[in-house]
Amino acid sequence: MDNNDILIRLRYALEIKNKEMAEIFKLGGVELSVPEVVKVLTKSSEEEENEDQIKCTNSMLDSFLNGLIISKRGRQDPRPGQSPPDSTSNRIENVNNLLLKKVKIAMSLTTEDMLDLFEHAGIMVTKGELGALLRKEGHKNYKECGDKFARNFLKGLALKYRE
Repeated sequence: MDNNDILIRLRYALEIKNKEMAEIFKLGGVELSVPEVVKVLTKSSEEEENEDQIKCTNSMLDSFLNGLIISKRGRQDPRPGQSPPDSTSNRIENVNNLLLKKVKIAMSLTTEDMLDLFEHAGIMVTKGELGALLRKEGHKNYKECGDKFARNFLKGLALKYRE
């Protein structure tokens, strides 16, 4: 699943308008106009490349997810004596794991909520499996999130928020 597909599915699940998408990108530090957002959200088949499509890079997706967190929860000021959080744009881990973590934060989802989303999508995930997907890369219990889990998470999100 490519980053453009992730954005398309996330936009559908959360019913985000094109103008709102541009604002979320801006909050995350990427300047995109509404027509450019439309080009990012254009599907292309594997057989034919669409010249009008703008390819969503890992750093663009990361910026969008950061903007989504800011739009849903507000900007977080660093505590006194604490340095600002490091940007992960230098080294993006598995984008599917990043998607799960940041949507969980943005939507204020609990572990139980996430398990319910997976159940809505028709797959059973244990707390241990979910915990492994949400771990930091390099942790001994870290598990890479596959496309199947990411697709089902977004499907569950759509079923819950578009009911």
